[in-house]
Amino acid sequence: MDASKSFMMSVRPCSYNIKTDKKISEMKNLQPAEIWTNFYALTQIPRPSKKETEVIAYMKKFGEDLNLETIVDEVGNVIIKKPATPGLENRKTVIFQGHLDMVPQKNSDKDFDFEKDPIETLIEGEWVTADGTTLGADNGIGVAAAMAVLQATTLKHGPIEALFTIDEETGMTGAFGLKPGLLNGDILINLDSEDEGEMYVGCAGGIDINVKKEYQEEDAPLGMTAYLIEAKGLKGGHSGIDIPLGKANANKIMFRFLMQAEVDFGIRLAEAAGGDLRNAIPRESHSLLMVADDKTQKFEEFVNFYNTIYRNEFSDTEPDLSFSCKKVDAPAKVANAKDQYKIIRAVFATPHGVERMSTSMPRLVETSNNLSIVNLKSGMLKISCLTRSSVDSAKLATAWRIAAIYHLIDAEVNLEGEYPGWKPNMDSPILKTCRDVYENKFGKIPEIMAIHAGLECGLIGGVYPNLDMISFGPTIRFPHSPDEKVKIDTVQKFWDFIVALLEEIPVK
Repeated sequence: MDASKSFMMSVRPCSYNIKTDKKISEMKNLQPAEIWTNFYALTQIPRPSKKETEVIAYMKKFGEDLNLETIVDEVGNVIIKKPATPGLENRKTVIFQGHLDMVPQKNSDKDFDFEKDPIETLIEGEWVTADGTTLGADNGIGVAAAMAVLQATTLKHGPIEALFTIDEETGMTGAFGLKPGLLNGDILINLDSEDEGEMYVGCAGGIDINVKKEYQEEDAPLGMTAYLIEAKGLKGGHSGIDIPLGKANANKIMFRFLMQAEVDFGIRLAEAAGGDLRNAIPRESHSLLMVADDKTQKFEEFVNFYNTIYRNEFSDTEPDLSFSCKKVDAPAKVANAKDQYKIIRAVFATPHGVERMSTSMPRLVETSNNLSIVNLKSGMLKISCLTRSSVDSAKLATAWRIAAIYHLIDAEVNLEGEYPGWKPNMDSPILKTCRDVYENKFGKIPEIMAIHAGLECGLIGGVYPNLDMISFGPTIRFPHSPDEKVKIDTVQKFWDFIVALLEEIPVK
């Protein structure tokens, strides 16, 4: 039995159907209906990263119901192949590529289970968004567009292949696991970009930095009052695309406060936690600490002072930021004072944000780091960072600098999940075709860009080195956060461009 058949035996039949309630009726009124109907169907299927079983089954059935060749590979990627329109068989084969998973982020007051609940979509003016959660337009809109191409009976096109990868958001497992020989395409069109009118010919690579350190605990001292400190209301967002926007990182503002609080008040720290995804800027953080009984009033004033500081510093990017404290029951244990001292300073020293801008492409971030996850509890510290760069040597230099910080406190540091960037090819034939088609269709020349995010093109190009690649998409704002939204009119332009482009794909 081959691996793909073995995998599919573990997939439950998909029971999701497009609903006919008010929300789908509203979305079906949007144009182009071909994309919006498919996108709504995807929002009804729980599909957080590493939990894509249902959507894999849905896509397999989708392809088979169209009587198209459908393959599920050994890692779960779905490949669907559509023959050319009669007479166009000699055109180059186009691969449309998108990822099936989505980032699961929600507001703290939202009761929602990403493994069970459908996304609650909303139409707000010019945008489609979700009710208190990520929308999944990243990359559901791109997937829906590829599905529309596969369904269409009136489009003129050469041979089509659609590659739907898994687990892009938490490790690019699908792209890493893609094997040679499954695809026959000449051109790869990645549908995972997020600004209509821009075409991407390069992307950043990345590497995960994972830190572990055991620390000693001791009994919570007497004569101290316990406080829960909370940083809330931050915007968060995509740790690549949104990194130059100057948003606050909840972990950074928490440990900046903790360092000063340790110096001024002699706090004892019991736990701290912030962030839950490596590729999202942390929106919330909390710490549990103790303060001497005779210093509580001044400490509460100190917390309010920091709330004012942070709201002033981030007034443009974080209007809803809240930094507060409340008295709680005392913990049984706190960190040993010596370990606490080292840990607070190490986390405080960890860089977050833009490290360097590109000197070769205006407005492009070259190198950045996201202090993604901090968890200190019960004698174990865990830290995760995601470093990105379009220059591999700069990526590794930043990662090793962060590793050095934690080596100084005798922590275990692992550099993992490294993936390559995608080097721009300004002489790409598909780039010229796309530029010409866009200008003829819309009367303006698209911007040619690279993106500070981890598209799968670099990995796929490593397996299929002869592919000519480009990436484009509609306008999506605030991906990886509950503010994620997609601009309605750009989806129509996105579709119109795909239709026009397919007619101009050259012969082999």
